[in-house]
Amino acid sequence: MQIITNTENLDALCKRLSQHPYITIDTEFLRENTFWPQLCLVQLASDDESAIVDPLSKGIDLAPLFDLLQNEDVIKVFHAGRQDLEIFHRLTGKVPTPIFDTQVAAMVCGFGESVGYDTLVTKLAGAQIDKSSRFTDWSRRPLTDRQLSYAEADVTFLRDAYKSLKATLEETGRANWLVSEMKILQSEETYFTPPEHAWKRIKTRNNKPRFLAILQAVAAWRETQAHKQDMPRNRILRDEALLDIASNPPKNAEKLSHVRGIGNKFAEGHMGASLLAAIEQGRSIPDDQCPVVAKKEPLPKGLGPLMDLLRVMLKMRCEENDVAQKLVCSTGDLEKIAAGSDADVPALKGWRYEVFGKDALDLKAGKIAFTIKGKNIHVIKL
Repeated sequence: MQIITNTENLDALCKRLSQHPYITIDTEFLRENTFWPQLCLVQLASDDESAIVDPLSKGIDLAPLFDLLQNEDVIKVFHAGRQDLEIFHRLTGKVPTPIFDTQVAAMVCGFGESVGYDTLVTKLAGAQIDKSSRFTDWSRRPLTDRQLSYAEADVTFLRDAYKSLKATLEETGRANWLVSEMKILQSEETYFTPPEHAWKRIKTRNNKPRFLAILQAVAAWRETQAHKQDMPRNRILRDEALLDIASNPPKNAEKLSHVRGIGNKFAEGHMGASLLAAIEQGRSIPDDQCPVVAKKEPLPKGLGPLMDLLRVMLKMRCEENDVAQKLVCSTGDLEKIAAGSDADVPALKGWRYEVFGKDALDLKAGKIAFTIKGKNIHVIKL
């Protein structure tokens, strides 16, 4: 097991890895007390070797690693890599490219939705992962042998999973099924939410425009503070406090101090003053510029049963093709198909159309129907 703790050895490692068509990558990080994830380890492997890079080592420069992540000739293989990719995007301003995510590939190859790494490794490599170090403190040094072995296993067994999934995709002609999903993972927009959009993640039943305008302003304020102070959002203010403020916006520090979770010190200090300014900003937005949440209309009469039939068709076709339903058609898109045969949804395009979309439209048009034989449902042409 190689432990890389200096720039010279990291540069030599990355030069060797750059000669391979693919490498496997994983990270260990902490995020409990910060807004941005703190990178603690980077694990790398090729067919020839594996190594653990310690980014917390004094004086180490990760530039060789960042160059490798942008090398177009080397596929970077992750499992459920969204958080790993977010870390590298944060550190470099770029998303590694090209990438291959084995969790997404597993959905295409019949392993169900969001299959875990240990489950995938057991099925494809016949190995058992020791999970005992999963939630340890990766920032503490020295790391134990058990921690290092656990970290190394995250990339060594990933090689077998990647090769097996890649072979299946090529044999079944499904390699192109991953293209749109990989584009989402490689989009920089995936890893950054503008502060003005932060309110959309807060659950509320109040859709009054003025309430939403104030909520938008104070949520943007909290998001900006979380970025600046590198603190979790709820350490700045909890969602409940933001909702209370938006419902009953205080006009001064005294009233602000009455909000649950906000004391006099906060309300009377610079944080309170900036929050009051954000509240006033939300108050002053013109009525015609306040956010509006489109009310979700109930399905037209008769579409409920049609949705049920479309769900049956989706389940049948996904089971027959060994692909996760989540990857083919979402519930929201299913509603759009039920409402209109010209819906602009992925399920009516490309490979998804061949797997499910064509049959969905034929079912709506009365060209096919269901029949039951024994315990099985069959599709018949009319």
